[in-house]
Amino acid sequence: MRYILMSNVDGKVLGGLPPEEHAALFSRFVAFTQALAESGVLRGAEQLQPADTATTLRVRDGEAVLTDGPFADVAESFGGFWVVEAPDLDTALGHARACPGTEVGSVEVRALTELG
Repeated sequence: MRYILMSNVDGKVLGGLPPEEHAALFSRFVAFTQALAESGVLRGAEQLQPADTATTLRVRDGEAVLTDGPFADVAESFGGFWVVEAPDLDTALGHARACPGTEVGSVEVRALTELG
């Protein structure tokens, strides 16, 4: 089964890191991704641009409404994800525990629904 590991980063925590700690954290994200790939479970991964670069689209009464920025103003924002192959939730959670995103926010784990 495939699971998505979604890193939700607290911008205040991340922004408060000294440059050398920020660089070290980024290196740990790279190492985490490489470890997943080398173990053969990684099916995809992407890092997102900061939430303030988002454009949110809603359709209300048939009209498209665009808003600059994220949908909600929250402390944590979705920063990136990994899709992993795992036999069960416990295994997927084990991968999530190794993610540096837990140090500056949280990692949400969800099973993916197979379409078609």
